Amino acid sequence: MFKALFRWMKAVGYLMTGQIDAARRSLDINPHVVRAKYDEIVREKTGRIHQYKEAVAGLIAQQEGKMAKVRGLTEDVQRLERLKAGALAKAKQRVAQLPGLSKEQIQEDEDYKTCLAAYNDFSSTLAEKQERIAELEADVQSYGKRITEHKVQLQQLVREIENLRAEATDAVADMITAQQEKEIADAFSGIAKDGTAEELQRMRQLRQEVKAEARISKEIAGTETKVQEAEFLEYARSSSHQNEFDSLIGLATQTDEKKAADTEPVKESGTSLPLPE
Repeated sequence: MFKALFRWMKAVGYLMTGQIDAARRSLDINPHVVRAKYDEIVREKTGRIHQYKEAVAGLIAQQEGKMAKVRGLTEDVQRLERLKAGALAKAKQRVAQLPGLSKEQIQEDEDYKTCLAAYNDFSSTLAEKQERIAELEADVQSYGKRITEHKVQLQQLVREIENLRAEATDAVADMITAQQEKEIADAFSGIAKDGTAEELQRMRQLRQEVKAEARISKEIAGTETKVQEAEFLEYARSSSHQNEFDSLIGLATQTDEKKAADTEPVKESGTSLPLPE
């Protein structure tokens, strides 16, 4: 019993699944549903493109930030180059002011030491900034390459959306055309469920019913009897006119004689039968 119930439930499930699939297919091929689905796909893709654009805009902002740092560091490098050159020029000037001193003595001079310390500091700072500039320039170049690739992909996505819009129009037109062609083919093959034919048949049936009701109403109301009486009177009038016309042309006498001859009793030959006593 449980197995039979289980099989019955499975059969009902298959039936419902088949009906749902059929209903879903009927909806899927509806032109309005097709248009709505394409519009939904276009909206989803457009939303992803906006997110993609925001991500690319973030990369561009980072690239521009690094480029701004490169510009700032470049200005620092140029300033350090000038400071370095100034420290070197001042050291030379100080050496020129110490004639006759040995190298060791000049190197012990305070002004010389100051110029040397400044020169070395400017040089080390300059090297650091140049190294940082090289790193930033590499990042900027990498960002530029990635941004270019993303822009190409964005252009492809935009073209894809444009193609989808055109495809949606073609798909809806194809669905409408296919349905019309199917209806025409079904009509020719005699399997079409034409609502107008059913409506026409219903109107014809209704027409017959109304006429029957009117006939019954006439009979009940005595209208039919009055019509028959009118027909009899018209016949009598026509007959009277016919007799008058026959009398005028001499046909009436012949007609009367013929009638009299037809009504005269026939005399049999031989003796007549004796009367009973």
